[in-house]
Order: sequence, then structure tokens, then C-alpha cells
Amino acid sequence: MKSPVYFADLRAKPSGNLVDKVGRLLGAVDLAARVKERAFVAVKLHFGETGNTAYVRPVFVRKIVDMIKEAGGSPFLTDANTLYVGTRSDSVAHLRTATLNGFTYAVVDAPLIIADGLRGGNETAVTVNLKQFKKVYIGSEIVRADAIVSVAHFKGHELSGFGGTIKNLGMGCASRKGKLAQHSTVTPKVKRKKCEGCGECVEYCAQKAISLIDEKAKINRKKCVGCGECIIVCPNQAIQIQWDQTIPVFLENMVEYTAGVLKGKKDSATFLNFIIQVSPACDCYSHSDAPIVPDIGIVASTDPVAIDQASADLVNNAEGLRTSCLTKNFKPGKDKFRALYPKVDWEIQLEYAEEIGLGTRSYELIKI
Repeated sequence: MKSPVYFADLRAKPSGNLVDKVGRLLGAVDLAARVKERAFVAVKLHFGETGNTAYVRPVFVRKIVDMIKEAGGSPFLTDANTLYVGTRSDSVAHLRTATLNGFTYAVVDAPLIIADGLRGGNETAVTVNLKQFKKVYIGSEIVRADAIVSVAHFKGHELSGFGGTIKNLGMGCASRKGKLAQHSTVTPKVKRKKCEGCGECVEYCAQKAISLIDEKAKINRKKCVGCGECIIVCPNQAIQIQWDQTIPVFLENMVEYTAGVLKGKKDSATFLNFIIQVSPACDCYSHSDAPIVPDIGIVASTDPVAIDQASADLVNNAEGLRTSCLTKNFKPGKDKFRALYPKVDWEIQLEYAEEIGLGTRSYELIKI
């Protein structure tokens, strides 16, 4: 059976602007029926790294917030801290970055809550019993929420081929420990040339897994629990992730984390993808490269697999922009994501998500 995916193009007129279209999309998926009275509703989005300009505009998020309130819910904007060192790696910096990028209460009319706490350790273990993980570690405030609305900027991504709803939930909602588990099968590593032996990582490690040997940090793999906090506290960026997962395993990991995020929320989850300014890489960078295709529109669904499949098809069926970093596959119907990242089979995430019952790749695109 095909899942409905509702589509709004970017045409606008005085009787209906783009913000109005977001409201019509949420009406089409019957958001009100998925938000119970007094329910805490997590609006999961990416606030954008400092210097990045491709994230979803706050004015659209305000419309989503307003409609959640109309349905009787209590919305809050949320994301989890990043694993890498950047301007969203702890809650203080994360909230400051969100504010600078326009996600203030005065604009969005909702509070901002970082789901996994000050340094990414506020997590809840969710049992999934799947191929890669028995348990996944999700930011606690997302687990505790009664409902979730995923608001994703659809774009290319260097590890998953593209980033849409599944990545926004699976990677975006994971705690630091969860993110590390998805990216790496071993502990973080110390770049000895960068380590100055300051000892800050030793002081912060709750498991006492780090020690100084010959004035250089060393991680005891048996004691390390993979929380990743040392990555953030190191002032010299000497502790780094070991990017050693194969792409298929990484994609399955991400999908299983999405299953953990949505556990218990099947009837209270709504998804939107903004296929606008489709940049070639993640919004986690401090810049946004030129879009690879013209702006396409906005889609909404209650099926996380169908919405990502539809979004990928819409991008691939568009004409590639020769002013972008694309070097091939410009024609409609050609795979733009494989042109960007030839070694990434992005369809794996959709195949596996369908296999474990998250949704279906078969969809009906309904234009509003």
C-alpha cells in the first residue's frame, strides 16, 4: 500500500504565501489528530552551524509551533549536541548558535531545549533489539516527549548520501554516546602530535579511562564507554572519532536509531522535508555551498521512509545546476547524490528502514 506524501511547490501569491502552504501541509497530514491535549511536542530541527545559511528558516517553524498550539499541544524546539567540535557541541554554545540564527522565543514562540543536556550525557537507553543494536541512546527530552514533529532540511550528505527525515531523527536525536556508537566501533583516538598533555580530558572522564603517559593522553579501551565527552573538552582537538564504519553498517545504525526515536510514537509523529537550497553537504558545516538543483518545494507525511524516498526522487528528477559542485548527472532522472558521493549507496537506509517496518518506499505524491 502506498503512503501519501503531500507536496507544496514554492509558487506564492497574495492569497497564499509559503508559510500558509506549510499550514496546509500540516492540515493534510492531520497534525491535530497526532497531538493530544497538553501533549509535550518535540519539534526536532537543525539550528544550523554558525556561518551556515541553508537551515530551515525560523518563520516556517513559527507556523508549525502555532498549529501545534492550536491542536492543544505544548511545543518545544529541540536538537541534540554534536559529536564533533563546533558551535553546537554543548548546550551553552548550541543555544547561543540557535539564537544567532534566529530561533529566539520572540520569533518562534516556543522554548528551546537541548535534548541531551549540557555536554550530551542526558540520555535514555531505548530497547530496539535489531541487527546492529539491542539498545540505542537517545536524548532524554525527546524520549520523554509525547509527540514529535521532524523538520528536516533535505540536502546531500557525505556519509549517508542525503540527509532527510531519517537522518534528522536517527543521528540528530542521539546522545553523544549514541552518535559515537553509530560512527565508530571503537573508542576515540588521541592524535599525539596535537596533544599538549594539559590533562583536561583526564579530569572530565567519569570512567577514569584516560591517563597521561609521557605527557600525552592515552585512552583505556576497556574502561571507555564511548560517551565522547573527551572529544569536546579537549582544547586542542587532539581527541577524535575513528571514522572506521563501512557505509552500509553506518546507514543501518542510523536507521536503528530512528526506530528508537519513534518507538511508542507511531501515531504521534509527523515529518516535513524542506527541499529548498539543496546544498551538497550537511548543515553542520560553517558554510553552505551552492545548491545542486533549483528549489523544489516542501513535503509532509506520516511515513518517514516514504517522505525521504519522495524527496530523493524529486531531487534526482530535477535538472542539476552547473553552477554547483556537481560534475556529472545533471540531467533529470540522473542520481545527483551518487554524483556527489560515488561510494555511498544511499538507498541502503531506505531499504533497511522498510525492512524493519519503519514505513514503505512506495508512495503517492499528492500536490496541495
